[in-house]
Amino acid sequence: MLKAIDPLLGPDLLHTLRAMGHGDDLALVDANFPAEAIAAETKIGTCIRLDGIDIPTAAKAILSVLPLDSFVEAPVRRMEVMGEPETIRPVHQDMQAAIDAAEGRSWPMGSIERFAFYEEAKKAYAVVATGDARGYGCFLLKKGVILAD
Repeated sequence: MLKAIDPLLGPDLLHTLRAMGHGDDLALVDANFPAEAIAAETKIGTCIRLDGIDIPTAAKAILSVLPLDSFVEAPVRRMEVMGEPETIRPVHQDMQAAIDAAEGRSWPMGSIERFAFYEEAKKAYAVVATGDARGYGCFLLKKGVILAD
């Protein structure tokens, strides 16, 4: 255990978050996502599993240490619902609440078509798979910077 570090952030996930650079993406995905297959094509080449954990709980832990990229319009993008790109599901609302709480302000998410999401996830630094079974609970988080004073 470490002080002030969420216990969900195990050694593999902490190492990954620390090793990521500015502009790298992290795919935070639901239980239905082909996480193992997609993760095999990422920078780390393996999936980080948070089975039994839902998206908002995982996001809260990750965003407690991961700065979002303030140099892009949408540092978090959600997977769009097939044929309904404007539809916002409860899992999207939960993620938005986690982002807002972590950032202390409203920072709207972008969106990406389902199959384009798969391709972008392959380019991500890593895939973190949760146990959240709600469909379309898949997100790309772009790492930002922490500037010295």
